[in-house]
Order: sequence, then structure tokens, then C-alpha cells
Amino acid sequence: MQLAKWAYDLAESLLADNLPQRWAHSQRVHSQALTLAPTLGEDAELLAAAAIVHDIGYARDAVDTGQHMIDGARYLRDVVEADPRLCSIVAFHTSSSWEASQLGLDDALTEFGPAEPELVDAITYCDLTSTPTGDLVDPAKRLSEVLERYGPEHVVFRAVSEARPELMARVARVRSRAEAVETKLN
Repeated sequence: MQLAKWAYDLAESLLADNLPQRWAHSQRVHSQALTLAPTLGEDAELLAAAAIVHDIGYARDAVDTGQHMIDGARYLRDVVEADPRLCSIVAFHTSSSWEASQLGLDDALTEFGPAEPELVDAITYCDLTSTPTGDLVDPAKRLSEVLERYGPEHVVFRAVSEARPELMARVARVRSRAEAVETKLN
């Protein structure tokens, strides 16, 4: 649990005072990651750590490219020298690949690859089940909220619109894995 505690403290120091809404969201994403622990085995703590720090790229000290997934991963790698797998999960979470493509940052994203599909699925599920204020939400409603908030001219709108089928497929895969584990345990 050392990695998760370290990550929690780091995220709190970067988000709690300056970006309280982002901090509330990150805390919910973290709690969602904890619910997936039975499906992840040895990677459960890694996912919990990634969940709490997944949005640190929004913090003033972390902004570099303007794409928060890459910026957060670079901050983790370059400033705090985090585990490369943790950096990768943050770099590839949710619609990162699509945003990077829209912004011409594909090469920057490859600094953190290859992505680990099961962990990217899991972090995406956790992210999409939390509102911006930290409430639980249905992933389809969350994606609709993102599109409404950003509008058609914004890169996030374009990326999420393109990514939506894959994002929902990630959610479905996580739910399927969780159901299979639950069935085995009962």
C-alpha cells in the first residue's frame, strides 16, 4: 500500500487546494479503482495509485503540452521519478490517444508506451464512472456531459466523439471481468 499512499499524498498536494473539483473527481476515481481490486490481483495497488494521480496533469506545476494525460505522465516520470507503468497508465487513460492525435502529440504519447490494455480499460472505467464533482455516474451519461461541457469546436469534444465506441467497449470489458471474478468467488 506504499505506492498508493505516496500517490494519494502527491495528488492531494497538487490538486486539493488549487483544483478542488478535480481533487473530488480524483478521489472518486480512486475509490472506483479500489472496487476493482479483486479483478486486478497484483496490479490493484498500481491501479489505485494511477487513479488518484490520473489528472495531476491539470496542476499548474505539471502543465507542459496542454494535454493533461501526457503532462501528468511527464510530471510523474521527470519530477517525481515514478514507476514507468504508473506513468503509462496516466498517459493512456480514457481518450488520451485520440486527443494526442488531434493535437499532433502522438510522438509524445509513445514516450509512455506500449499501453497495458487491461489497466487502461480499468482506469478508463474508473474515470468514466465519476462526475467532475466526484459523484458516481453512468459512463454513457458521463461522456454526454463531457461533450456538452466542451462543445464541438474543442479538441476534447472531437476526441471523445471519435473515441466513444472504444471507451464504452472498455467499460464493458471491465464489467465483464468483474462479473466473472464475482461468479468465481460465489
